[in-house]
Amino acid sequence: MSDTHAEPAAPPPLAGVRVADLSRVLAGPYATMLLADMGAEVVKVEQPGRGDDTRAWGPPWAGAADAGTEKPGPGESAYFLSVNRNKRSLAVDLKDPEGLAAVQDLCASSDVVVQNFRPGVVDRLGLGYADVSARNPAVVYCSVSGFGPEHEPAARPGFDIVVQAESGLMATTGPAEGPASKVGVALTDVLTGLNAAVGVLGALMRARTTGRGEHISASLINSTLSGLVNLTQQALVTGTEPARAGNAHTTIVPYQVFPTADADIVVAAGNDSLYLRLCAALDRPDLGGDPRYATNPGRVEHRGELVAELSRTLRSRPADHWMGVLVAAGVPAGRVRGVLDALRTADARGDDVLRTVEHPAVGPLELVRAGFRMDGTPTPLTAPPLLGQHSRELLTELGVDGARVDAMIERGAVHQPDLP
Repeated sequence: MSDTHAEPAAPPPLAGVRVADLSRVLAGPYATMLLADMGAEVVKVEQPGRGDDTRAWGPPWAGAADAGTEKPGPGESAYFLSVNRNKRSLAVDLKDPEGLAAVQDLCASSDVVVQNFRPGVVDRLGLGYADVSARNPAVVYCSVSGFGPEHEPAARPGFDIVVQAESGLMATTGPAEGPASKVGVALTDVLTGLNAAVGVLGALMRARTTGRGEHISASLINSTLSGLVNLTQQALVTGTEPARAGNAHTTIVPYQVFPTADADIVVAAGNDSLYLRLCAALDRPDLGGDPRYATNPGRVEHRGELVAELSRTLRSRPADHWMGVLVAAGVPAGRVRGVLDALRTADARGDDVLRTVEHPAVGPLELVRAGFRMDGTPTPLTAPPLLGQHSRELLTELGVDGARVDAMIERGAVHQPDLP
């Protein structure tokens, strides 16, 4: 029986907030996607003919019959699809006076502007913070960069792998006796996107009460240095460089990958109580009672001997056996999974990771939800847009009459695709 007295679902927290997204690639688009996931209306401004750089970052191409090196017809880049859901695309040439004027109007009428142009470009276009805030004092304006506004040399390009190297992240990643390694995903961009979104939300709260906006800067280098948390503090406290520990932890033992009879697992006994549970689950009371291993500092000091003993025991049975035993005992443990295996497993176990949307060019498309949930709030979800998919309707909303829109499309200043 349905509950006729059930409370209606609350609107998303950012319903009514308009975001002008002048960013591209990953950090900025990731930030604006998170805002869109909370209900903001995000307008993605792109260049006709090419769009966001990530539209060309393939293979793989979703919805393509051939995933070869040439883009096959209507296929959409998996990279672009990963960070652009819940947005509308306006493909307009900023070198065209009418096109630029429309984007200036968009920014002036938006609550939030996010951009990652090279320093000086937005100011020359009349899209910098000074110009936008002069027309809209309440605007929350976020500039995303690789190395920040005061970095020397100025205008230094900041791609993820460069910042992984410059920040120390690469130096602390990889085998203890091997070379420094980059993390498998563009983590510096993801951290910057998260920081940008947090900064925007804080500034929005104040703008709603004071009517005054804010200029926020979010850089890959600052986000990554902040994201190294205990490693940066360790370096400051000791005055020495943190060592690489591979798949182990520099200050916690046992907290690493272990081989079993058939696959690798991770065991994370992060305190003395968990260590004793681990010893009991492995039927190794000798290790639990050994005074050398009674405390974490002792286990760190005698890492080699202890890890060798634990490895010998864990190699005696397959991963499924040990996972059952360890999880039942309350010991943090997990299988080392591939990405697709991880997605399917998490979704099957109720973690509610995946959503399917209908994409206008590729059909049913699985997407990964954001890492947060809001109980009682509907989560909007629309497919990542085709390049210029909403150009005509957005320009109409901005007050550009139909004849002018037609003329802009005719001369190539605006792209509006024929929808399937």
